[in-house]
Formats: sequence, structure tokens, C-alpha cells
Amino acid sequence: MAELEIVFWYWWVLAVFLLCIEILAPGFFFLWLSLSSIIVGSVLFLFPSTVLEIQLLVFALLSIASIYIWRRYGIKHRPETDHPLLNKRGAQYVGRTFSLIEAIENGRGKIKVDDSIWTVQGEDCPLDSKVRVTAANGALFEVVLVRDKTE
Repeated sequence: MAELEIVFWYWWVLAVFLLCIEILAPGFFFLWLSLSSIIVGSVLFLFPSTVLEIQLLVFALLSIASIYIWRRYGIKHRPETDHPLLNKRGAQYVGRTFSLIEAIENGRGKIKVDDSIWTVQGEDCPLDSKVRVTAANGALFEVVLVRDKTE
């Protein structure tokens, strides 16, 4: 049986393919596989007689090492954002006070927040009571009754 011959640019094509996957499914996973593929292609360019088993071994080791290094060190050093709750809409409202538009009965009621209505959970309260959001669990807010009318 004829031996499979891998040319260096095959690895570079794989790198471009992995970068395309990274663009479609961002998460910094395929980026490191792509980097490993570029390095293996470069090694094969410099040393064309490298056997397939060594190429695959180097690719696997570089992939594992680069992903491990990113998970261990890269994630810790990401820049801080000025909007840390941007994609956590419910968490943006924790600590704010709102009026009930539907009384809390049997532990559930509703409040109007900006242009949307949210379900709340807490102690039973009459309509128009002021409640403070203490936690956001998905689309459900946990609230407490605000006893002081100045808040």
C-alpha cells in the first residue's frame, strides 16, 4: 500500500479551515488548533522528510499545550470591560427599585422595567408596592418589599 504523502501546505489549508470555524463559532478554541497547524506546516516546510506520525504527534502536543496555556493564563489577563453586565440583562437591574404592575400573590407578580414586563418572586404585596430586585434568575427577579417610601 502506498504511503500517504502530506505536503506542508496541507497543514496551512487546515489552518485556514480552522480559522474559518473559529470565526463561525468564536471561543478561542479553534484559533489554537489553527496556530498548531501553521507551526506543523512550517516545520514540514523546513524538514520535508518528517513522517506523518511525527507531524500528527507535534500537532496534538502543540494543540493541547496552546489550549492549556490559554485556559490557564490568557483568560486571566483579558482586558476589563466598562460594561461587564452587557449580556446579562437581568443582572443589570439588581439593586434597583420598581413598582408592581401586578400584585404578588402566591409568591409571583410582575413589574415593568423600561419597555418590558418581568415576572417577580417574593413575599405577597399589593399592587403599586415598591420592590427592590435582589437577584435575577433568568427571566425571574427575586424581590423584597421596600418599606421606606423614600427609596
